[in-house]
Amino acid sequence: MRLSLALILPASLMLVSCGTPEYQAERSVCQAEWEQKIPARMGQRLVERSRYIRVPTGEMVCEPVGKKGGQHCVSGTRLEEIPYTTLESYDMNKDRRDVQIRACAVQACSVKFGNPECKVPKAAP
Repeated sequence: MRLSLALILPASLMLVSCGTPEYQAERSVCQAEWEQKIPARMGQRLVERSRYIRVPTGEMVCEPVGKKGGQHCVSGTRLEEIPYTTLESYDMNKDRRDVQIRACAVQACSVKFGNPECKVPKAAP
């Protein structure tokens, strides 16, 4: 039971992550509560990043300009990826807290609106 809930809950929560205005309101209440219960705990980690630079290819690309046979030439370039490692600060409790916030919002919506998305029931015509 616990394993299936652990697999189903995150999948269903991802579907409602943006949600209705009512869902966002419930989520805000839950966020304030769970930020108190599980505060941010900052840590640092090494991460791989990439930056890109333009490198000349040695090729010239020329285009005719005007009627008198002039040309406009530009050196050809290609993008080259330069990988690097950097130190990044992050909240070590974020994932744990986010799961609780989402579960709290789904629970509140289910109680208030009868569904986990906080969709307001439409009135019968």
